[in-house]
Amino acid sequence: MSEINLCLEHSQKRVLVALGGNLHSAVGSPRETLGYALANLRLRTNTVIRRSKYFITPCFPVGYGPDYVNAAAEFYFRGEALELLQVLHDIEALFGRARDTRWGGRVLDLDLLVFGDEIAPSLTGYRQWRDKPISQQIEQTPLEMILPHPRLQDRAFVLGPLMDIVPDLKHPVSGLKVSEMYADLPVSDRDALQPLSEL
Repeated sequence: MSEINLCLEHSQKRVLVALGGNLHSAVGSPRETLGYALANLRLRTNTVIRRSKYFITPCFPVGYGPDYVNAAAEFYFRGEALELLQVLHDIEALFGRARDTRWGGRVLDLDLLVFGDEIAPSLTGYRQWRDKPISQQIEQTPLEMILPHPRLQDRAFVLGPLMDIVPDLKHPVSGLKVSEMYADLPVSDRDALQPLSEL
């Protein structure tokens, strides 16, 4: 392999993104919206995207709205994490996402879960946000990007789709595999995750 190809390969980061939605958008149902969002992401990043199955998951926190359709995507990105975060926010806005409510119903949610092995803003900053009580996480919005996603290890609706595509991927902080984090979830959370039949 040439020096140029090696340089290009190392400049790309393996990325995992969680997708979700529980409200209809201008293009249709949550499942249809997720499909269009993935197509848009593919165009904007010029990359091959591997997608999990779609899953129906109960809204979290309970009572905040209808059930969600969730999925996960894996791809490689050449650029900075903040650049990709802006792409994700732009796509959310394109499909009508208004970022005015934390953890409320929405037409589209694109969460950056993992960006290579990056930890941001620092290991201490990551841990401080991860360890906040859930009540504070609902009310507060982080002022800086947090990587990896601080609630990745706690959510069946994230880990279930990841099990479908990257069960052996290791968490950048804990070192646990996706399959190990998924096994640590309460059985009731795993049972609540229902795969949708492919069209």
